[in-house]
Amino acid sequence: GGNAASGTGAGATASFGDALGRLIDGVEQSTATANTAIGGMMNKTVDVHEAMIALQREELSLQLTVQVRNKLMSAYQEIMRMPI
Repeated sequence: GGNAASGTGAGATASFGDALGRLIDGVEQSTATANTAIGGMMNKTVDVHEAMIALQREELSLQLTVQVRNKLMSAYQEIMRMPI
């Protein structure tokens, strides 16, 4: 009823947190995969080419995450400035 506006703000905050959490999880997964590939390259169980692809994927994932985080932060700050 009367607290629908405050509920919307809380929902936006929760969604923002969830989105950021998913981004961070994705980067951590890419980092873990790259670390595994590097370890495999060192002990000759993973092809050098495969390890380089994993490293490149991790770097791109990190860059994407930073860009998306910046966009999310901008959107979040814009939402927080809106009158309720």
